[in-house]
Amino acid sequence: MVGRSSDTSLIGSGTYADDQIGAVSTTGHGDSIIKYCLAYAILKAMENGLDAQTGTQSVIEKMTAKLNNTAGAITISKSGEVGVGFTSKRMGWAYQKGDTIFYGIERGEIESEKVHE
Repeated sequence: MVGRSSDTSLIGSGTYADDQIGAVSTTGHGDSIIKYCLAYAILKAMENGLDAQTGTQSVIEKMTAKLNNTAGAITISKSGEVGVGFTSKRMGWAYQKGDTIFYGIERGEIESEKVHE
């Protein structure tokens, strides 16, 4: 679409960080992510007491219910908790903590491997 900006470039939509709460990166249906300010909404839920996993998944589910489109996000709290959530059928994701890589693609799937030098 002519003149459209990506959700990732719009702070609060595709990406957002706050030193007092954490950071979020999203993926999915960009227009819905923009309309919902998804990354900001996830951090706001965490600021209001939800942990990274619960905040990430619950806010994405609310966006999907309201706008009928899917999204996913990886969130890290200021204390290092990680949240991974998505409403699409599957979403490839990964993150590294210390010497271990965590990854998955299906709902509820969490695989891990030690990093070898």
